[in-house]
Amino acid sequence: MLQTCAKLLRVGSVLYHHPTLLQTAISLPRPFSVSRLCPAEKPRDFGLPNPTWNQNLMDLYNKFLELSKNGSWKQIPSYNTVVHYLPGDTLVQDQGKRLFTRNQDKDGVGLEYSMFCNQAEQRVVCLVQTGPYLEGAQGLTHGGCIATIIDTAAGTCALYNIGKVMTANLNVNYRNPIPLGHTVIVDSKVEKIEGRKVHLSCQVRSHDDAVLHTEATALFIKLNL
Repeated sequence: MLQTCAKLLRVGSVLYHHPTLLQTAISLPRPFSVSRLCPAEKPRDFGLPNPTWNQNLMDLYNKFLELSKNGSWKQIPSYNTVVHYLPGDTLVQDQGKRLFTRNQDKDGVGLEYSMFCNQAEQRVVCLVQTGPYLEGAQGLTHGGCIATIIDTAAGTCALYNIGKVMTANLNVNYRNPIPLGHTVIVDSKVEKIEGRKVHLSCQVRSHDDAVLHTEATALFIKLNL
């Protein structure tokens, strides 16, 4: 073992004193890794408005914020590097990971969204603005992105009304495309509970409810933790 350590030290010394070998070693393929940033003093809630939000998203946000005053609706916080489960749970900050829907380093280029929950109706609405990095067909939001935000909204609806769950099935029917930069309402509701099975429906509508963009059904399984 001592001989092995000595060899490693000698190799390290050669690399350190030989620029060409050092450069070659740096350029070799290596396993995936991430750099850890200094922990922030307070996690940022990305569900709050920022300057990239358009007027339609701001109007919807203010509408549901007003509805929240009587307690029927409640805004759900959303972070990018913090695992947040249910009210009362500890916020666990992990700078080495990103929530998939919050993985952009710039505001406005991906998914901008804010969620509100109505537990009496077993319903969650997700107010969404799609950014330029989400393009599928030219000028339109990618279908996979739409499915992702449906899964997020439906999963959050199940989480906040039933408990911790995992997606088992998601069926998506695309009706009308969503242009990039547009604001839509992702409206999810618990339809039926069968033991650990949680059935939900979801609609993606235009900000003014005039256009039905997407319909979906989802099945989530409640976890036995």
